[in-house]
Amino acid sequence: MGDTDVLLEVTDMVVNYGRIQALHGVSLQVRQGELVTLLGANGAGKTTTMRALSGLLPLTGGRVVFDGEDITHVKAHERVGRGLIQAPEGRGVFPGMTVVENLEMGCYARPFKEKAEYAKTLDWVFELFPRLAERRKQVGGTLSGGEQQMLAIGRSLMARPRLLLLDEPSMGLAPMVIQQIFRIIGQINAEGTTVLLVEQNAQQALARSTRAYILETGEVTKTGGGRELLTDPAVKSAYLGVG
Repeated sequence: MGDTDVLLEVTDMVVNYGRIQALHGVSLQVRQGELVTLLGANGAGKTTTMRALSGLLPLTGGRVVFDGEDITHVKAHERVGRGLIQAPEGRGVFPGMTVVENLEMGCYARPFKEKAEYAKTLDWVFELFPRLAERRKQVGGTLSGGEQQMLAIGRSLMARPRLLLLDEPSMGLAPMVIQQIFRIIGQINAEGTTVLLVEQNAQQALARSTRAYILETGEVTKTGGGRELLTDPAVKSAYLGVG
């Protein structure tokens, strides 16, 4: 693959919370069609990285290039318009709105030119998440945790992302639901959506990743292929409870 395949290039990204430096020069790359995982323990800086990439946190240093353009100082809503879409940690569904209304909120920054295009995208989301199709008229606040996570991902897909940022999609879910969510993430990627995934569930994430980065206290300490890191003794010891 050549550099033309690089969709996201992050170089020496520094982010501060007041006087505290949360990220110390993070560099990473995501190529077209990849599923890349950013793995780390609580407090490693994973969510800070995602918020900075989405334009929700300013950079103290470094640069972010998306699809060949420097977006370091581009506002969050403009990044969404370019196809850089995040499904945030904590799901953030609108509890009083129906499933369909929640999904429609995903298209506000990238409106459809034709109703047929909207209908096709909605059908695709319902094919990925049959449970949402069954509950299309139900309000978001009455859904289970797993269903709310499906809705958050589905809402992001309605924006037709070029790069989908997923922040801790398995958090707080039952093991069976986690398997289902990861299976769908794999399917989304296989169907052509590039994904950057932040996770603590190393086993599920690395098994499906093209490549992965290990983040510790705001720094990338290791990188490699997903399955390669899955068998790395240091990774197994720190994240899989083995060794």
